[in-house]
Amino acid sequence: MKIWGKIVGGTAGFALGGPIAALLGVMAGHALDQFVEQSAGSDMTVATPVDPNDHPGLREIAFTIGVIALGAKIAKVDGEVTRSEVEAFRSFFQVPPGEEKNVERFFDLAKRDAAGFEPYARQVAALFPDAPEILENVLEGLFDIAKADGKVGAAEAEYLGKVAAIFGLSGERFERARAAALGVAECEPCIVLGIDPLATDEQIREAWLRQVKAHHPDRLIAQGLPEEAIRVANRKLALINDAYDRLRRQRGLEAA
Repeated sequence: MKIWGKIVGGTAGFALGGPIAALLGVMAGHALDQFVEQSAGSDMTVATPVDPNDHPGLREIAFTIGVIALGAKIAKVDGEVTRSEVEAFRSFFQVPPGEEKNVERFFDLAKRDAAGFEPYARQVAALFPDAPEILENVLEGLFDIAKADGKVGAAEAEYLGKVAAIFGLSGERFERARAAALGVAECEPCIVLGIDPLATDEQIREAWLRQVKAHHPDRLIAQGLPEEAIRVANRKLALINDAYDRLRRQRGLEAA
């Protein structure tokens, strides 16, 4: 779906509400106080916003802008946005060809400071009440950005913990996202697959099949999830298959 004309033109801003609406408004050249006048509450939620979950096009716009904002703000949280962090964001988000400048403009607006990421996280979480795997994938991408400059600092770790809490992710999902991004665990492929290191060969295969089913693009498309979320899921699916292949080779198992 081609959404960037609507995004850059700001036509969806008032319908979406919240900080995403404000960012869209600034991009479209509207004064920020136009949004504030229509807002209700500290998160600048408009009085009669449309539920993006009832409108696939709006949900894709909300997800796209929300993830750009979260990525920009974690890059800024340690004080300086480095080139490696920007490259990590581009790798995670997989910017559509020809839209690099548009994404960069939103990224630059959102990275002005690290404050105010919580409302964006809440809006993104609300888009996927029944698809925690997508939120887990977003968290994993944020870990990738945080580690891009060599380490995950205290401020970045706090940011990631707060985002995970807002997303409503379990400790298992948090650790799986962390292990997939950082690779720092006794059995990192085990964490990616959500299994015990002492799991049987059959348990490993069953866990792999569950994870593949949960992140398979056909299933997510059938749920009506936006194209950008599908791209994020495809990235995670590749990591799941890689984790299974590594365990399979370690144990001398036949290919599935």
